[in-house]
Amino acid sequence: MFDNKKKYYFVLMFLILQMLQVSFASAQTTITSDHLTLRGDPLNKKGWTHFSYVNPQAPKGGTVTLHATGTYDNFHRYALRGSCAAGYEYFYDTLMTGSGDESDVLYPLIASRVEYAADYSFVIFDINTNAKDQDGNAITAEDAAFSFNIIFEKGVPQFRSYYAGVTVKALSGNRVRFDLDRDRTKEKIMALAGTTVFPKRYWQDHDFSEPLITPPLGTGAYRVKDYKMGQYVVLERVKNYWAADLPVNKGQYNFDTIRYDYYRDTNVAFEAFKAGEYDFRQENSASNWATAYNGKLFENGTIVREEIEHEVAQGMTSLVFNIQRPIFSDRRIRAALNYFFDFEWMNKNLFYNQYKRARSYFQNTRYEAKGIPSDDELRVLEPLRGKIPNEVFTTEYNPPVSTGDGYIRNNAREAMKLFKEAGWELKKGKLVNVTTGEPFEFELLIYDNTIERYAIPYQRNLERYGITMRIRNIDVSQYINRLRSRDFDLLANGSPAFQAPSSELMVVWHSQFIDSTWNTPGVTDDAVDYLTEQIAANQEDDAKLLTLGRALDRVLTLNIYCVPQWYLNKFRLAYIDKFDKPNVRPKYDVGFNTWWVK
Repeated sequence: MFDNKKKYYFVLMFLILQMLQVSFASAQTTITSDHLTLRGDPLNKKGWTHFSYVNPQAPKGGTVTLHATGTYDNFHRYALRGSCAAGYEYFYDTLMTGSGDESDVLYPLIASRVEYAADYSFVIFDINTNAKDQDGNAITAEDAAFSFNIIFEKGVPQFRSYYAGVTVKALSGNRVRFDLDRDRTKEKIMALAGTTVFPKRYWQDHDFSEPLITPPLGTGAYRVKDYKMGQYVVLERVKNYWAADLPVNKGQYNFDTIRYDYYRDTNVAFEAFKAGEYDFRQENSASNWATAYNGKLFENGTIVREEIEHEVAQGMTSLVFNIQRPIFSDRRIRAALNYFFDFEWMNKNLFYNQYKRARSYFQNTRYEAKGIPSDDELRVLEPLRGKIPNEVFTTEYNPPVSTGDGYIRNNAREAMKLFKEAGWELKKGKLVNVTTGEPFEFELLIYDNTIERYAIPYQRNLERYGITMRIRNIDVSQYINRLRSRDFDLLANGSPAFQAPSSELMVVWHSQFIDSTWNTPGVTDDAVDYLTEQIAANQEDDAKLLTLGRALDRVLTLNIYCVPQWYLNKFRLAYIDKFDKPNVRPKYDVGFNTWWVK
């Protein structure tokens, strides 16, 4: 009996020692840092005081007036319905924040330090003991934990999907810990560092999922000073903003007041700018830029124009098919409809040859797929053979090209071959389904009058070959609601820009996130799922990420989920001559937050 007890005692002691060794090993592999970087080293080293693209002595003061189109009906960006007021990004701060010169690097903001396990099973953020909300109350670890949980429980579904398995708790007044029970990656750690922090004392008494008709208590550099719902909103700089002199903020947020005036559409907004009604404009219309920036204020130098080349990633601007609709479920149909979009004619006659044709989901970056696949790409793509278009292995994707003279007979001939293969034919001037006899008809959903400039020529080209495309112009709120409920055939939207492939591509393309408004076409595809999963799993390997990004680009483009439009690798800026700015611009941004009033 004694021997058994002794044996049990030694076994127990052995297990305890093993647990202590594991615990000790874990402690040895914990990393503490004042920054996070996904690949490589940060530009800003220990002891840095400000970003290189700011003027740390920039004076504070003055008022800037900006514009927004449409309307707004609430002050809560994270509500599940409604349209939020412009400038909401100034309301709240995050645990850590990025740089305009680097992608995938984060520096301290609300959190002063980060500590994480080498296997990424947990991360702890130390909250800066000086951090305060806009009422002067301390921001605590409890606020950070509450913020994550409230978004997880009440926010958009894709947030819950992305952070499934993550738990959070406040360890003390200023230490908050996140535990990851799966998808343990450094990128997920960095995503958690981007957690927006809300004051618990305010939001615990409000329904986070519902719109907010009064301005909230924030944690950021600006708060609402004045507003008239749907017409204007005025933000004021928080004078005692605790983080104003942190390295990530020094020389930024220099305006005392930022006012956003709302205009019913972009044309009215542009005429208001020409009349001097607001101060700064980034022009998106090639026609305006080429022909309409004229008048007294331009002639006397009151308004300055500037064109700046950049290295900023460009999204796939496009007309996006809802491939959940039966009429667009066939890739051949989508390919056929591309032949009627005459970019060359539009660029010459509508856009003054200012644009390049969009052809990639990583436009203006090194991840854009060009030529035929490399050997490394083929090794990634070969296991997917049969699940992806055969052209992926042999063809460089490019949208159809026309002669630019307005005649698309050759393109239309190719389109009609594809329609015939898919079971459609022309009868009495109408394209009809061979089996059912139904006509080929669909609706393009838009919210901006300027879209009609290129939508109508596309519509006319389709009409010539018996295809009916109705154009429905609705207000922004209706558009957002129909986008969220996937109640559309075709819409002018496109895919967000990514400077580098990241796990956020899961939210855009993975079937797990089919309810995401980012997954506009409604893609549920095993091959796309696999590639986005591989990208998420290889965020720290630059060579693999380059191969995977280009491979995904090939699969997406050759699946033809959209009608690609165009892009521009320049900023077109116009502004009232009342500003000064630093001599250096951030690599990936206009840098307007670094400007100041003379």
